[in-house]
Amino acid sequence: MDPTSPSPHHRHQSSLEGIICFSSEPALEAGERARARQKFYRIIDHFRAADGSRSGGCQYNRPLLIRLTYEHARSEESQDIFLRAFFQSMALSVDSENDLDFENNEQDLGSALSRFADYLLDNFFLPLRASSGKTPQPSPLIHSAIQRAQGGGVQDFVGTPERVAGLRGDCLIRDRHRCVISRRFDLEEASKRLNMNGDEAEDDDGNLLLADPKFSCLEVAHILPHSLTKIGNGSQLHPSKKAALDILNMFDSGVIHLIEGNDIDRPRNAITLTRDLHTFFGNFDVFFEPLPDQEHTYRIQSFLHPMAIQELPLERTLYLTRSRTIEPPSPRLLALHCAIAHILHLSAAGDYINKILRDLEWKDTQADGSTELGRLVALRLMWSEVHT
Repeated sequence: MDPTSPSPHHRHQSSLEGIICFSSEPALEAGERARARQKFYRIIDHFRAADGSRSGGCQYNRPLLIRLTYEHARSEESQDIFLRAFFQSMALSVDSENDLDFENNEQDLGSALSRFADYLLDNFFLPLRASSGKTPQPSPLIHSAIQRAQGGGVQDFVGTPERVAGLRGDCLIRDRHRCVISRRFDLEEASKRLNMNGDEAEDDDGNLLLADPKFSCLEVAHILPHSLTKIGNGSQLHPSKKAALDILNMFDSGVIHLIEGNDIDRPRNAITLTRDLHTFFGNFDVFFEPLPDQEHTYRIQSFLHPMAIQELPLERTLYLTRSRTIEPPSPRLLALHCAIAHILHLSAAGDYINKILRDLEWKDTQADGSTELGRLVALRLMWSEVHT
């Protein structure tokens, strides 16, 4: 039996809430950090060797997911937080080898590792992937106000239609009404300008629109999902979302301050994309890698088949407003998106999550007590807005 496969007793116990803590603690000393890393890799390498094949692609590589998550943490401080949480969940000391006994504790250690990986998957990667690509594209402000008046009371939650509508307008202005990847011009804006000015209609740079008539319907795409800090009907974030934010902060200590509350809907957390590219970006199939020594310049790549997006890879310098009155997309947030994309792809967690989401969409599941069924139920309960 694969020691990293959850035992029946633990099959529904991937949540380690109250057991592990991703909060910041004093940094590890250099020697302590070196010993902790050595012990961490010894555990990961041991169980990667035992992990074997992943049952026809229906599972994901748990040890690799944990290793990649650690390696993509963006600072030593973040990696220290991760190591403390990992060893706490394994019931092991941070840097002593004395309590690491594979010969007598193989099954217990493997189960603990599996629960930690499943905790990351269930509370972060799965809901993040499920809710990405679903940025609301709200109606104009007046229409939005009418809809609210007809619908009764106003919900007090993070991410109102008015604010997201304002975000869309800001991003279109900053990105010059163009997709930041394909450079296609917004079809709605092009139609408006052509109706007003005919063949003399110009783009935001003063070039004739009809000189390069490539238009598409454009959308605002959140870099990290709009629903991540959405409160919904209550006044508190669901514990699952708090866990997701804690894990996010582990990737880059302090980064959650960029997206707390209403800040999730600031221009630094959004870019303008065509509908297709919004879907691919939201699925973490398209990602931005920064080019060295070139501010706001990226190599944009994809994990999809080359024929799926034939224009990639390519390099783009993101547009900035001339007066810098609208903030540019945050390099930190784009780096986190890129890290998540690589972890999902390289650990096969992305394919595993896609299968779960297909089951959720098709409702093609059996009440057989499976881990996947439990994940579907939890996803509906805790992140229900992702499919509304």
